[in-house]
Amino acid sequence: MTNDATASKGFPLPFARIALVLAALIAVAAIALAVTRSRSGFEESGAAGNEAGPVGDVASMVGALEKRLEDNPNDFKGWATLGWSYYNLGRYPDAARAYAKATRIDPSNAEMWSALGEVQLLSGTGGVTPAAEASFRKALSIDPSDHRARYFLAVKKDQDGDHEGAIADWIAILKDSPPGAPWAKPVRELIAKVAAEHKIDLAGRVPPPAAPPAGPAAAVGGGDTVATDGIPGPNAADLKAATAMSPSQQDEMARMMVARLAARLESNPKDADGWIRLMRARMVLNDAPGAQAALSKARAAFKGDAGQLARFDEAAKTFGMGR
Repeated sequence: MTNDATASKGFPLPFARIALVLAALIAVAAIALAVTRSRSGFEESGAAGNEAGPVGDVASMVGALEKRLEDNPNDFKGWATLGWSYYNLGRYPDAARAYAKATRIDPSNAEMWSALGEVQLLSGTGGVTPAAEASFRKALSIDPSDHRARYFLAVKKDQDGDHEGAIADWIAILKDSPPGAPWAKPVRELIAKVAAEHKIDLAGRVPPPAAPPAGPAAAVGGGDTVATDGIPGPNAADLKAATAMSPSQQDEMARMMVARLAARLESNPKDADGWIRLMRARMVLNDAPGAQAALSKARAAFKGDAGQLARFDEAAKTFGMGR
């Protein structure tokens, strides 16, 4: 497999600059699940970590996985892991090819179609592309509850001027989201922003925030703990406006988003998912020292909690941070 020269440098498109950072900040449940699946899937399918070079060297792991898939091209987990790895390296066209291969091996897997749609979006010229829309619709035809597909198809409606339809879809996502879902607060704020911008009445339509679950943090899918708070992000209009920004303006917008998260973690350091979001967002911005600093602060905040410390280390490896 060949590396796409432009994609591998990260942020080849204005939309991708902002959308990828937004994903890093909001999609903590998907990140935690991907961390677990990427690591376990790679090991279970027979690839030895020693063959891939130092642990945390994502590029070496990708090379080893590419080679193994040449000999075993029908390894679904291998292609899914490769797509995730390409995604984290900013190689969106390569990620799209890997996820497309996974969907051909298992066309009934909604998660793969949804993941394919996301990287097709990031590989496009801005916004939800026709190819991405088709993949999201395929995901929903298999699993009507897929939150990623539902969210981006609502963004497509807003993008096309159907602001009322987009808001209705986002409200529907809130209504069937589990208590403590990490995407709930950002989606709620997005609804408010779009409604205010287009003078849409929300009276009695938006469900009240769910009470936080009692006892240990609730889990969303696969037993992954959810964030204790949401992260304000740009609305659909902000993302569309980003296509007209200069690269320096795009970077500034992304860094402001990350700065808000970092500031919140300073006052609430016991948010494990928030630290993982910050680590990944720093790596997205090519700020490896900042990511390492976030890891150090996370470890200090959860000193003595072996489970969380192991989770931080696993995330760092997946994000290519090393130790």
